[in-house]
Amino acid sequence: MITLTDLLRCTTAEEAARVRAHLPDHLRLTRAEPGCLSFDVAPTADPLVWQVRERFTDRPAFEAHQRRTAASVWASASAGIRRDYTLTEG
Repeated sequence: MITLTDLLRCTTAEEAARVRAHLPDHLRLTRAEPGCLSFDVAPTADPLVWQVRERFTDRPAFEAHQRRTAASVWASASAGIRRDYTLTEG
């Protein structure tokens, strides 16, 4: 299993607005991917920061997710927004 934990850190209200606008579709598409066990993005007490937790069955499923996401509307909309992530396998 692959687990990614992440903080998505916006620096402006405009970046946060882009996250809010594009997040529902990103969640829907990711959760429908083969091998996705869970995908949650939750706001924190800071309106510019989201907690991300992703779980995939294995590395190939996670890598397929990364490829799909890289070519997505979400990638364009969230480009430049800082991510602080930890990836664990096992």
